[in-house]
Amino acid sequence: MPITRFLERNAELYGDETCLVEINPELKEKHKLTWKDYALVEVTPHEEHRREMTWKEFDTLADKFANLLLAHGLRRGEKVGVLLMNCLEWLPIYFGILKAGGLAVPLNYRYTADEIKYCLDLADVSVLVFGKEFIGRVESVFGELNKIEGMLFVGEDCPTFAESYDELIAAAPAGRPDVEITDEDYAAIYFSSGTTGFPKAILHRHKALMRAALTEQKHHSQTHDDVFLCMPPLYHTGAKMHWFGSLVSGSRAVLLKGVSPKWIMQTVSEENVSIVWLLVPWAQDILDAIDNGDIRLEDYDLSHWRLMHIGAQPVPPSLIQRWKKVFPAHEYDTNYGLSESIGPGCVHLGVENIRKVGAIGKAGYGWQTRIVNDAHEDVAPGEVGELAVKGDGVMVCYYHDEKATAAVLSDGWLFTGDMAREDEEGFIYLVDRKKDVIIMGGENLYPVQIEDFIRSCEAVRDVAVIGLPDARLGEIAAAIVELKPEYASWTEEDINAFCAALPRYKRPRRIIFDKVPRNPTGKIEKPKLREKYCGEESLVEVQVTH
Repeated sequence: MPITRFLERNAELYGDETCLVEINPELKEKHKLTWKDYALVEVTPHEEHRREMTWKEFDTLADKFANLLLAHGLRRGEKVGVLLMNCLEWLPIYFGILKAGGLAVPLNYRYTADEIKYCLDLADVSVLVFGKEFIGRVESVFGELNKIEGMLFVGEDCPTFAESYDELIAAAPAGRPDVEITDEDYAAIYFSSGTTGFPKAILHRHKALMRAALTEQKHHSQTHDDVFLCMPPLYHTGAKMHWFGSLVSGSRAVLLKGVSPKWIMQTVSEENVSIVWLLVPWAQDILDAIDNGDIRLEDYDLSHWRLMHIGAQPVPPSLIQRWKKVFPAHEYDTNYGLSESIGPGCVHLGVENIRKVGAIGKAGYGWQTRIVNDAHEDVAPGEVGELAVKGDGVMVCYYHDEKATAAVLSDGWLFTGDMAREDEEGFIYLVDRKKDVIIMGGENLYPVQIEDFIRSCEAVRDVAVIGLPDARLGEIAAAIVELKPEYASWTEEDINAFCAALPRYKRPRRIIFDKVPRNPTGKIEKPKLREKYCGEESLVEVQVTH
């Protein structure tokens, strides 16, 4: 059944219970009592530092948005883009799209204007819902968005080229839309990419969303009494599919807008949080803050916190060992997944297997795994091969890209591009990646985009971008730059100044001047560069989740 049924069930069973809480600590500080007369600052609803929603309100808003879309002419199977920062409106909008029979198309909030346009065009998006943070980017390409038939703006001061979501949703009817949805219907398009430039559009059916929901709840044993803390962006399959466990169990979740260790600990304490999903740098920041005295555990009530799980990037075993020393009562877990496999869970460690930290686990609930050679034949235990996964969460295809689809899908199996081995107990370890994606703090960086930009510099003869191990971020991008002879005097500062035109997260963290090795066919020999600059750390088995 479609996951929209879980929402409707929760509205019936737990209608008056809070399901979502949005917390913005920066607004809490901004709207503190004034120093002079202690009068409260008057704020608009979108500026409140803590907002919450019941299951009934959630379901009603989703129904209203579905009816709004249908009244504006949305046809079954049409796509609706969602370009929002995490907020209380995000998930009701997503579910409203599903209830209307449309496809939800979440967009990365870090996309440039050109990337936004590219993704909207590629996915054939007809309606775009966006927030205030994106007005400039959307407006700059507005005249080029020929496939867009409508734009809805969430927030105050709606720009002239869009309609106000707030005003339209208030007037929309609240009845359940008369749209039948099946497991085989298309539900969503997510974006991913390898190392070859702009993202690919990943098409999923409703049964994939259901697989993600059931798998998440099974893996983390979420009950109606749990409270899940969600900080990663909801546009990503990782964050949303972890929240799906709360949907299945009808339990509360908190959307925290910020990752300061103090904000995390304060939210866990004040909201009685029991499950927290962290990225490696956030976990490390918490431990560092405890070590240096910025955080005193005795200042917080952490008695409800039972589970900490990590994903989206390499997880150093030493970090988990350190965490368990500070939080010995915590269960620990990790999941492996890709957007092509509807996010986390196709491989799962399990809280009972903490002795196997360093492994990504075994096939997840409802999933099958294989490790194969180039001929797609199973390799023997202990041998390295490519990890392949199979289950209802495997994507339908790369939308509008038959060649790329054929390269990774065969007989229902998704070939991940990650190299792995299986030990004598059946636990899977990732040892390398075929793809050159750099995963920095849970965010994918695509070397070709960065390389193409740096090559446009007049001083650069050649460049290669690789990932270097980093204790906090997992990996950082390093640019191996080969200068033209006449520019031999250029320094690291000169290259950094040129790269200032890139979005901040795409800028290389290290500049290394060296010759860029290429093989006889002209391909950059990145393994040689990794061996040279990663040293012994490059040979250590790492755990990777996408």
